[in-house]
Amino acid sequence: MTLPAALIATPVDAERAAELRRVKWLATSVLAATLIIFIAAKALLPVHPVFGFIAAFAEAATIGGLADWYAVVALFKRPLGLPIPHTAIIQSNQERIAEKLGEFIENNFLESGPVEAKLREIDFGSFIADWLRDRKRSEDLARFVLRMLPEAFAATESSGLMQFISRRITTQVLAIDLAPLAAGALRGFVQEGKHGGLLDDILRVLHQTLTQQETMTVIRDKVRAEMPTLLRLYRADKFVVNRIIASATKFFEEVRNDPQHPFRGEFDRMLLSFVDRLGSDKAFADRIDGLKRDLMARPELANLGRTIWANVKDFIERSASGESQVLQHQLARMFVEAGDALHGDAELRGEINQGLVAILRTVVAEQKSGVSSFIADQMKSWDMEQLLQLIEVNVGKDLQYIRFNGSLIGGLAGLALYTLEYVLRLL
Repeated sequence: MTLPAALIATPVDAERAAELRRVKWLATSVLAATLIIFIAAKALLPVHPVFGFIAAFAEAATIGGLADWYAVVALFKRPLGLPIPHTAIIQSNQERIAEKLGEFIENNFLESGPVEAKLREIDFGSFIADWLRDRKRSEDLARFVLRMLPEAFAATESSGLMQFISRRITTQVLAIDLAPLAAGALRGFVQEGKHGGLLDDILRVLHQTLTQQETMTVIRDKVRAEMPTLLRLYRADKFVVNRIIASATKFFEEVRNDPQHPFRGEFDRMLLSFVDRLGSDKAFADRIDGLKRDLMARPELANLGRTIWANVKDFIERSASGESQVLQHQLARMFVEAGDALHGDAELRGEINQGLVAILRTVVAEQKSGVSSFIADQMKSWDMEQLLQLIEVNVGKDLQYIRFNGSLIGGLAGLALYTLEYVLRLL
């Protein structure tokens, strides 16, 4: 039988096919030889009794060789083309073999225990770290990411995803109750003592403002307007303003230089009282919520978002086109640094390995039935003639040796039985 060129395309396959033909020819020659020896021995039996032993051996060897030839051929096709039952076994049971093979792989190769054990032998974290630490690979990855980003931006815009994300962000922001958050932040600010520096800054600003000539002029005009006309003649307004400024300056310096000044305690109580009201007073909460809604409704905020998006998109497109190499170099460096960090962090690598094992184990567990069905369906769709030829090329040589063994064992069995019969006749 001539094998298809597709099956013997490689030198190894061609060598196997030639070896198969050689072994087939030898097995057939042995069968023919035993038959010829049997006929010759039977003809020479009157000459000497030893030819009886030879004939018995050859006869049984011929029968054994024929039986094993039949068994080997019956696996692949019908012997001599005859419709003998239980022959062409592989062809007749293609669907059942396919189903059983898929089931066998599912139950023995894709079970969670063996799969997990095999996955745990793989150090995914080290592989990722070593891959990223290679500068060329990181640069290739950076270029790939940059090529994909413009398409991702375009798809995001055309699919309406940006509007969805914008609505979701707006909804989430509006759902946040800012009053408790602000109260908690201020309480922590006070408890950590950071408000003391704030008070000093406020006092410093107040002092600077009061001592400015413009401010003093305004205050003097206000005081002068409230004074009687007689006092204005003696320029009492200037004296009053100077005293006010001097007293305020002295007060500010005392508070700033004395950490235990009573005013600081009053300031603390004022802040804590405000914090308590901010966290519990609904009026404060409603006011903050209104400010938040007004801010989110401002068109300037939407315009700012669109401007930022457009600038980022333009920068990405220029980077992807090669006009700018800044982002690519930054991405490549980021990937390399990530690989170095991962290489030096055994705990993180362990977490990555554990996470990937869990993910892949779940994927295999969920898809193993599909893999089994895929294998079975593929086997059912195969060209059986080519499949049989492929099997024969790879295992046919070993099957042909069954014919040699059948002739030898059959001949020895026949010789033993003839010897026993001969001995019994002598007795």
